[in-house]
Amino acid sequence: MFGYLITNRAELKVREDETYKKFYCGVCRSLGENSGILSRFSLTYDMTFLAILLADLYDEPFVSVRERCPGNPLRVCEKAVSAGIDYAADMNILLTYFNLLDNVRDDGKMTSLFAARVLRGPLKRIRAEYPRQYGAVRDYVKKLRKCELKNDPDPDAGAGLTGKMLAEIFVWEEDIWSERLRNLGFYLGKFIYLMDACEDVREDREKGTYNPFSAIGNTADFPDRCREMLTLMASQAARNFEALPLVEYAPILRNILYSGIWTQFEAGFSPDGQKGKTVRCPDRSSRYDRPL
Repeated sequence: MFGYLITNRAELKVREDETYKKFYCGVCRSLGENSGILSRFSLTYDMTFLAILLADLYDEPFVSVRERCPGNPLRVCEKAVSAGIDYAADMNILLTYFNLLDNVRDDGKMTSLFAARVLRGPLKRIRAEYPRQYGAVRDYVKKLRKCELKNDPDPDAGAGLTGKMLAEIFVWEEDIWSERLRNLGFYLGKFIYLMDACEDVREDREKGTYNPFSAIGNTADFPDRCREMLTLMASQAARNFEALPLVEYAPILRNILYSGIWTQFEAGFSPDGQKGKTVRCPDRSSRYDRPL
């Protein structure tokens, strides 16, 4: 489901693009260092967005290190290292683990079961360090499962659950920014759920799997209805984003919130769009990052 908080690289300045890649590669490095090399394959753009957001909000300095890219050993990458990046990487593991378990329940995929077992070790550490976030994701999976079993036609049911879960992920620590971060995470979570449901409605109908838009997914005005719902969620997210005192990386984050999050929608619903296309990592040397 995740992987929608991406940049519109065509609209980024060269320096901004380089900074984004430092954070992206930094999250990847943290995954490998703290959770094992195989965990790098769980990397998503969403947690890179969170890492950059936290770095700006808390004015957190980072150390740059130069290392070879595991996806392309011939390339040397500059990677950012900081506590906020480590947090984003841990949340990446947390989300991936429960997503893999959900895949096992839905499709019985043995590859997902194997991958989940690989992540059990780091998950124990993350559960101990971040019990609030762990509990939020665990409860979210249980409630979303019930929603799917009921075949609830209300898209806000699943979207609201996803929003509440991501709201807790966005709050690194309880402080004066917690409310705004929760609201930002909440509406981005709803946006992600709705975007995923809009994109997958045809495939889910063919498979017979749950999608709240199954009944209206083949109507002529479906893309317009999707855009209307998504615009509302994006505008609420932007409202809370703009209330945060962000300066240094604000242009990168705005690029994602106002442009990047729409790129896959445009690709999926335009006549010549390439829905489901591979999304490469920012240095164009690897294929780790895809919507989970």
